[in-house]
Amino acid sequence: MNKPKKVAERFDWTLCLLLFLFFLISCVAIYSGQASGQYEGNFVLGQIKNYAVGIFIVAVVMYFDSEQIKKLSWVFYGLGILLLIGLFVLPDSIVPEKKGASLWYVTPLGQIQPSEFVKVFLIIALSKVVVSHHEKFTAKTVKTDFLLLLKLGIVTLVPLGLIIVDDLGTALVIISILVGIIMASGITWKIIVPMFGVGGVFAGVILYLVIYAPKILEKYVDTYQLFRIYSWLDPVSHKQGAGLQLYNSLLAIGSGLITGKGFGDRQVYIPDSHTDFIFSVIGEEYGFIGGSIVISLYFLLIYHLTKTALDTKDPFSTYICVGIISMITFHVFQNVGMTIQVLPITGIPLPFISYGGSSLMGNMFAMGLIFSIKYHQKYYMFESDANYVAKKTS
Repeated sequence: MNKPKKVAERFDWTLCLLLFLFFLISCVAIYSGQASGQYEGNFVLGQIKNYAVGIFIVAVVMYFDSEQIKKLSWVFYGLGILLLIGLFVLPDSIVPEKKGASLWYVTPLGQIQPSEFVKVFLIIALSKVVVSHHEKFTAKTVKTDFLLLLKLGIVTLVPLGLIIVDDLGTALVIISILVGIIMASGITWKIIVPMFGVGGVFAGVILYLVIYAPKILEKYVDTYQLFRIYSWLDPVSHKQGAGLQLYNSLLAIGSGLITGKGFGDRQVYIPDSHTDFIFSVIGEEYGFIGGSIVISLYFLLIYHLTKTALDTKDPFSTYICVGIISMITFHVFQNVGMTIQVLPITGIPLPFISYGGSSLMGNMFAMGLIFSIKYHQKYYMFESDANYVAKKTS
């Protein structure tokens, strides 16, 4: 039996508060990030507009329940693929080349990067694949698990192949989403362990070649990409070139010490500090304490998304949460990691804080799905009722 709840009780106020805090942090950090004189425009006003559009996206997505979203899953997926293909076939007036890559559409409303939305579309599609597979194959075997893995791989491979050509960072996010869905899909460890083992060995071999035998890779990899890796491993030796951003980022964060230099008291110049290197601004002005507070907010966000995934009785919604958790977690880990030399620079923004319309709107689309799950969630008087519904939909 359903227990009706008022609209205010169904709204996810915790998530709303977290997003509001990220909004405040974003505006303050962007204001400081653009104070170096590198830019003429006011990016704070632009970020406020981006958040306004993001709120509209959340309101629209929240209107649809999980069943409606599930029915539209392949529509979203197909739209995403078409948008990615358009980057290769449309003229330069619509898809201009920037920094050697064609990643954006030029529209009357501004530039739009479709890959930021494709990540969320893929999460919806993969969730649909897992749920449909479990509905069809109720008797779980190694063969059916391998079939599910094959389905997930094929669905992911199409957008991944279109994205990895020009955007390695987003391609890594796509892979992290796939890994998260696989881990939660119930595929046996007899398949997962060997697969991840082979992947780990392959990554280890590549890293070994980069460090000790780069001449072998130079035959197959662009020299520019190798220099980016070298500048990551030794930013001091490359601080006049490819290692400038990382070297200055380390200098900025290190000079912030425990409490930071204070609001607006930046002294280290970092190119594009209002976008991918926004965490360096936070580290310099607010020190270890400020950086820790920001990271803690992300931990709270991930915890809340995990709790939402555990509370919902709808398997499709659970996989949606898992995909979004994987996406956000990788973004934060990669972005913060690259500013402190733990990971190589890949151009991945810090979610909800870095300046960027497409990135923020894509993430707000994902948050709209979470708001929808909470808003349309059914509550049951007895646990047996919930178990019955879960079994029918799984």
